[in-house]
Amino acid sequence: MSNDILVKVRNLSFSRGSRLIFDNISLDIPHGKITAIMGPSGTGKTTLLQLIGGQLKPQAGFIDVGGHVIGDLNRRQLYRARRDMGLLFQSGALFSDLNVFENVAFPLRAHTKLSESMIRDLVLMKLEAVGLRGARELQVSQLSGGMARRVALARALALDPQLMMYDEPFTGQDPISMGVLVRLIKRVHDALGMTSIIVSHDVPETAGIADYIYLLAGGKVIGQGTPAELQRSQSPYVEQFMHGLADGAVPFHYPAAAYQADLLEAVE
Repeated sequence: MSNDILVKVRNLSFSRGSRLIFDNISLDIPHGKITAIMGPSGTGKTTLLQLIGGQLKPQAGFIDVGGHVIGDLNRRQLYRARRDMGLLFQSGALFSDLNVFENVAFPLRAHTKLSESMIRDLVLMKLEAVGLRGARELQVSQLSGGMARRVALARALALDPQLMMYDEPFTGQDPISMGVLVRLIKRVHDALGMTSIIVSHDVPETAGIADYIYLLAGGKVIGQGTPAELQRSQSPYVEQFMHGLADGAVPFHYPAAAYQADLLEAVE
């Protein structure tokens, strides 16, 4: 595998029951870049992160992360590989019975044998990076939505992962919190020199920090390129998504009989 590519997805197919999620797709996630996976709701963006992290297995094709085919790893090998992955869940997924400090300390205690003094220093470093060192004694119930997302980010970064994955990081955030998260993701990425994958359908925020974007729909990669390239795309699907058009290649109206005929039938 090329040294420039950290995650290689090749000929990936995956279904849930009779519903096809991915139909023979291939894509590359380069080292040290922010790659965005975008598309309408329900196109399998979160599922792709689950496949990369080994929570799900491909039904065809493979995913290679850092030279390891994730679907072929046994439990112990997968556990070890996940130490190099961080995931910011869409919900934050903080432990409600632990305070902020203990939430961030959790992966350090689960994956390392560091002393408590070292764990304390590392937790304070991560909380300082997200601007919440002073909130370390707060309970999860005392956090705003934006603060909870930042604590979750600090926890995801606790082990200094090589690969950081963000699942809809901007969903449900007010404009101020969203702006903070956008700048924070970019700043952390640049400071740590990591590889980042952002799954999102928030076009302006994601396109503002992504180096490269894959656009998914209907189980296929329907567009790819830099944000500037996709903004200029002539594809009707790409144009509709990137510019937020209500109607276009994906119609506003669900397929139905002619409106007038429908009304007349109801009268009869």
